[in-house]
Amino acid sequence: MINLKGRTISVKRSVSVLCLILTFLSLSYSISYAEKNFLWRVQSKRNTVYVLGSIHLLKKDIYPLSRTIEGAFEKSDFLAVEANVNDISRLDIGKLMESAFYPGGDSLEKHVSGKTFSLIKEETARAGLPMELVYNQRPWFLGLTLESIELMKSGYDPNYGIDKYFLSKAEGRKKISELESLDYQINLLAGLNDEEQELFLLYTLRELRILVQEVDKLVDAWKSGAVEKMESTITKSLAEDRRFYTIYDKLIYKRNRNMAQKIEGYLKTNGTYFVVVGAAHLLGDKGIIQLLKDRGYSVEQL
Repeated sequence: MINLKGRTISVKRSVSVLCLILTFLSLSYSISYAEKNFLWRVQSKRNTVYVLGSIHLLKKDIYPLSRTIEGAFEKSDFLAVEANVNDISRLDIGKLMESAFYPGGDSLEKHVSGKTFSLIKEETARAGLPMELVYNQRPWFLGLTLESIELMKSGYDPNYGIDKYFLSKAEGRKKISELESLDYQINLLAGLNDEEQELFLLYTLRELRILVQEVDKLVDAWKSGAVEKMESTITKSLAEDRRFYTIYDKLIYKRNRNMAQKIEGYLKTNGTYFVVVGAAHLLGDKGIIQLLKDRGYSVEQL
């Protein structure tokens, strides 16, 4: 825990929710009955990479995972994750606090519209957060804070996240690498301009009361490998508010291209890789799976 001028912040919770928001964004999902996993086998002439879609906060009852997923992990020599959430020692805490809070004399109210600020007061009161805690938070960080509270009240826990589960299993057994880093992900959100951050927060505020139901649907979709259901929902959410496309491009599509390039690098090496990335990154024409198909690799959902 960190106390910053009277504000107590859980760094682990913030990091976990950071991963969560980059995965969920505006998605809502429906149940599918496809008997698949959110797991793909990608093959080159030289190597095999397994790519598993992750949910970063889950409930204990998600385990045990399917034999197919566990088997792919056991066959792999290396584990690659978006960011190693088990190793926050390398995270620049001072920089995180600077990115998450406005400095003295500045405040959230000065950076959002009156309508958005009224909604902030309404939802933070419902969540039991005093305004003195909220007043200096930047919009992106407040969005994560509110989502964290809402999900954890319903039993979702970062300790049961898919990435954390495999990071713990790999410790001492497999070499672990990162596709990105925690600092990179924080900088990405903190780098959104005022308009983008307000839109980011506004969407969170509007969806907060149905967040748990939506995540419940996400979990059901993940269990059954419901790719088409997820993809159709993404398209719908972007169509409803095209302003969100710019943010989505920064938080998802650009990262997809970068991560696909790193995975392609794994396919050119020796040793099987087990890659765990947020489920949203694997979907659609601009998702990692399609990008790898477009580059000529053999890809199969397992």
